[in-house]
Amino acid sequence: MNIANFPWLTTIILFPIVAALFIPLFPDEGDKPEQEKTAKTVRWYALSVGLIDFALIVYAFYTGYDLSVPGLQLVESYAWVPQIDLKWSLGADGLSMPLILLTGFVTTLAIMAAWPVTFKPKLFYFLMLAMYGGQIAVFAVQDMLLFFLVWELELVPVYLILAIWGGKRRQYAATKFILYTAGGSLFILVAGLTMAFYGNPVTLDMSAIAAKDFPLNLQLLLYGGLLIAYGVKLPIFPLHTWLPDAHGEATAPAHMLLAGILLKMGGYALLRMNAGMLPDAHAIFAPVLVILGVVNIIYAALTSFAQRNLKRKIAYSSISHMGFVLIGIASFTEIGVSGAMLQMISHGLIGASLFFMVGCTYDRTHTLMLDEMGGVGQKMKKVFAMWTTCSLASLALPGMSGFVAELMVFIGFATSDAYNPVFRTIIVLLMAVGVILTPIYLLSMLREMLYGPENKELVSHQALIDAEPREVFIIACLMVPVIGIGLYPKIVTQIYDSTTNQLTASMRQSVPSLVQQTAVNPNSSFGLKSPEIPIQR
Repeated sequence: MNIANFPWLTTIILFPIVAALFIPLFPDEGDKPEQEKTAKTVRWYALSVGLIDFALIVYAFYTGYDLSVPGLQLVESYAWVPQIDLKWSLGADGLSMPLILLTGFVTTLAIMAAWPVTFKPKLFYFLMLAMYGGQIAVFAVQDMLLFFLVWELELVPVYLILAIWGGKRRQYAATKFILYTAGGSLFILVAGLTMAFYGNPVTLDMSAIAAKDFPLNLQLLLYGGLLIAYGVKLPIFPLHTWLPDAHGEATAPAHMLLAGILLKMGGYALLRMNAGMLPDAHAIFAPVLVILGVVNIIYAALTSFAQRNLKRKIAYSSISHMGFVLIGIASFTEIGVSGAMLQMISHGLIGASLFFMVGCTYDRTHTLMLDEMGGVGQKMKKVFAMWTTCSLASLALPGMSGFVAELMVFIGFATSDAYNPVFRTIIVLLMAVGVILTPIYLLSMLREMLYGPENKELVSHQALIDAEPREVFIIACLMVPVIGIGLYPKIVTQIYDSTTNQLTASMRQSVPSLVQQTAVNPNSSFGLKSPEIPIQR
């Protein structure tokens, strides 16, 4: 077979799912020694599958992906249900390829982070591998109905992992998660079918849908519905409340997947569908996205500062950082949109590392309350070093990926010619406030948890064992790309620049005409420039 025509994406998606089907064939659990033996066998099997699939992703990227091509590559299309024109249609471009690489990397590390799981290990690792393929499918599928199906199916493993292996309020957190995300998904189905059946041709192909000319009123309705659906996943205030509850009850591997991968699906879909398929509506909604992004940044940072529960503090930190993605998407500049993509990748790595450290700390202290810790860094020097490194990455220390991503969003929006100077100035100042708040709550968290006098009661009851080699290895794997991107961002930006530049050009073409339409009522433009100063194309 010609390797250039090999179905790489299909293989990458189906391999972990098919491999998961063999897990029930492993010997059943018996007494305690047999349970431990089964858990050990299954975890090594799952890790091997994850590593092989990640190797396939890297090889397909290295051999079949051209950085200079903005359109879809590694394209596959097979008729699935011809009666309704449903196709198994896959492809990868600059929006999806970096996130497919991120998914393979973080999910493989999450499987390694799940090493301590001994309760129902066969079911746990079955769900982890099923989610592996499902997450990649969300970024790769190019059929609207298929996108909705994989978006929904990917929720099932997350729900079960939360509901079975979560904390004391796991049923509440899992139910809230599924209600929010599945409820939002209904908007994807309605909007997707509306776009598919509008005009000619009737098609579910995303590229063909993007080429259609929808009237502005319909675009606004479709955009609003999709914004709700993806706003839940991103998450955007006030659709965010499921996330702190889910993180508050999740285990370390579930944390890593929620923060590292699932939130990025919302940002990816906003770029792919809202901005890419409905550019005229995006030009009107863009100032709303900017305002919501600022609210995310400041509100979540202040709320994180007030949290005493370690998991909920980091969860609100994630919400705050994702606000920069919204502002970058709405900047109408190449550097701003590029910054939004880089922020998603950066936060995927940093968020996964922080939540893994939460799990490591809880395994030793058996508490999540900052008031009950204090001085644990004196007993766990490796944990102390890893916590400090991950927190510095999260507060956007220069030389790390978060700094570059947030700086690109700042510059992209500050230099945007789609907004008037007053609006830009106000937003940039508010973004700066959020940037100032981030080190305050992160450094105060480190102080309360690691510095100062020891909590004698905690130390006397718990064996505060330092980090083991597996944990050090996972954090090292996450921090190496964080520092690498911080020092040389082009290693990642070159993957998607051709695609994001083309998308930005398409978005910018919609702004002047919409400004002309809203010139009668300047207040309705939410800060967009007047038609006397048109956008440069």
